[in-house]
Amino acid sequence: MPPIDPAVADLLAFVDAAPSPFHAVAEAARRLDDAGFRAVRRDHPWPSEAGTGYVAEGGALVAWSVPDDAPAHAPFRLVGAHTDSPNLRIKPRPDIGNAGWRQLAVEVYGGALVNSWLDRDLGLSGRVVLRSASSPEARLVKVDRPILRVPQLAIHLDRDISERGLRLNRQDHLNPVWSLGGPDPGRFVRFLAGEVGVASDDVLAWDVMAHDVTPATVAGVDDDLVSAPRLDNLCSCAAAVAALVAARPSTTVAVVSLFDHEEVGSTSATGAGGALLEAVLEQSVLARGGDRGAHLRALAGSACASADMAHATHPNYADRHEPAHPVRVNGGPVIKVNTNQRYATDARTDAWFAEACSAAGVPFQRFVSRSDMPCGSTIGPITAARLGIPTVDVGVAQLAMHSVRELCGAADPAMLTRALTAWFEG
Repeated sequence: MPPIDPAVADLLAFVDAAPSPFHAVAEAARRLDDAGFRAVRRDHPWPSEAGTGYVAEGGALVAWSVPDDAPAHAPFRLVGAHTDSPNLRIKPRPDIGNAGWRQLAVEVYGGALVNSWLDRDLGLSGRVVLRSASSPEARLVKVDRPILRVPQLAIHLDRDISERGLRLNRQDHLNPVWSLGGPDPGRFVRFLAGEVGVASDDVLAWDVMAHDVTPATVAGVDDDLVSAPRLDNLCSCAAAVAALVAARPSTTVAVVSLFDHEEVGSTSATGAGGALLEAVLEQSVLARGGDRGAHLRALAGSACASADMAHATHPNYADRHEPAHPVRVNGGPVIKVNTNQRYATDARTDAWFAEACSAAGVPFQRFVSRSDMPCGSTIGPITAARLGIPTVDVGVAQLAMHSVRELCGAADPAMLTRALTAWFEG
C-alpha cells in the first residue's frame, strides 16, 4: 500500500476523533490550539487586537482570523459547515430488553439510512452532564469498542424480504442489544458513570449516541477512495479548519462556523438558525472599536461558502441524476445550484467560488437535481437569510450519503481545502 496522502490522513484522523458533534468541536479546537488560536468565552472580555481565536459551545464552534490593521467594518469571508450526522441516540430511560436480551432504547436522529445500522459493531459517544459543587459539568464520553449491535432478522424468519424489501419500524426494530439478561433499570447510568469515573448518582443527563467503531480508511484497488462514517459533514469541517489555519487574509476577516443540528433543521442555540454566529461577528466588530453601523457595513461586504457534501452520480442509479450535470468523485469541489433556494447559490456567488477554485488551481463541478426530484438543503439558505449576505453552497462529491459509512474520493478533500483557503484570501 502506498503512503497515504497527508490531506487524506488528516481527514481520517479527524473523523476517527469525532464520533459525536461534541467530539468534532473538541478536535477542531485542538487543531486550532496547535495552530496558536486562542479560546474565547462569550461571557468574558473579548480580545480587541488582531489575531486568531475561537468560541466553542457544545456541538458548535466559530473561529476567526483578523488581519493586522483590519478596520472595524472589514467584511467577513465565511465558511460554514455542520458537525452532526444522522445516527441512533440513546433515550432518557434506555434500559429495556426482551427474550433474554438486554437492550438500549434509541431514537433515530435525522434522516438516517437506518438499514445501514444493522449488523454493525457500534460504540457510544457524546457528552454526560454531571453533578458538581457549583453548577452541572459537561464531560465528553467516547466508548470506541463494540458494545452494541442491531441484529437483522434472519432470512428464514422473513421469507418475503427479497420480494417486498426490508421494512424497519423505528420504534421496534432498531434497539441494539448490549448484553444478556432481563431489563436492568439503572444499568446504562452505572455504565456511563464508570466510563467517566464518577458515582452513578452524579450522572444527571446525557446526549449520547451510537457510532460505527470501524476506523475510517482509504479504499479501492487503487487507494483512490475514502470509506468512513460521518463524511457528511466532517469532511467539510476538517477542510474548513485546515483552510482557516493555512489562509493569510489581508483585507477581510476569515471566519469558520461549525454548527450542530443541521440534520434536524438547524433550529437550536448551536444550529445555523440560532444567533451564535451573528453574535460572534458583532462582538468582533465591537471589540475592534466599531458600532452597530460598522457591523452592518461589514455584513454588507461579506460572503459565505456553505460547505456540505454533494451527491456524486451513482453508477447503479444514474437515472436518479440530472443527465446534463454528471458529478464524479475526485473531480474537484462541487458548486450546488437550486433555483428554489434549497441551496443559496446565485450567479454572483457561483462565479466567486469558481474564481477561488481557479486561483487554487483545482477543477470544479456543478450539481443540479433532476427537475422531477426535490433536493435536500443545507445551512446555506439559513445563513444567507439570517445574516443577509451572499452565499454559495459547495461540497465534496460522495456516495451513500446518510449511511453509517459513506464513500468519497481521496483527492477531493485536499482540493476543497485549497479552494476554501483561496476563498478566505480572495
